[in-house]
Amino acid sequence: MASLSEQRAAVKFCFLLGKNAAETVLMLKTAYKDDAMGKTQVYEWFARFKNGDMSIDKPRAGRPSTLETTKMLKKFESLCSQTIDKNVFARFCTNRSTCAKMVPKLLTPAQKESRMNICADILNNIDTDPGLLDTVITCDDRIRKCGSG
Repeated sequence: MASLSEQRAAVKFCFLLGKNAAETVLMLKTAYKDDAMGKTQVYEWFARFKNGDMSIDKPRAGRPSTLETTKMLKKFESLCSQTIDKNVFARFCTNRSTCAKMVPKLLTPAQKESRMNICADILNNIDTDPGLLDTVITCDDRIRKCGSG
């Protein structure tokens, strides 16, 4: 898979050659196939270059695009291995940086396998203790409430 920084460099190269954004999108699709940067991103980069911002490595504001998965897993494992205070779990649920970008299509094979193992463990626990689901704490981030059942 081509890195985004590599593709941004290719977009800048096309811009400097006088190509337009539509031509650049087609060239990226030809070169990178399914891993190609999206049309919207290409147009955004062209707009930046037209405005005189020629940097392709400038740090951006906002949340990071990646998540330290080991940190996330440690937090999750610590929650699973102890009795959870509802307030602690509420903070965990509402901490957006903890859950940022954990979209299945973006997970590595190791992360997907880890999710499968966790799910298998949960199913085994439910088979062993059918009343387990009555003690599950759920969290609705939209209203920031946590509750039982």
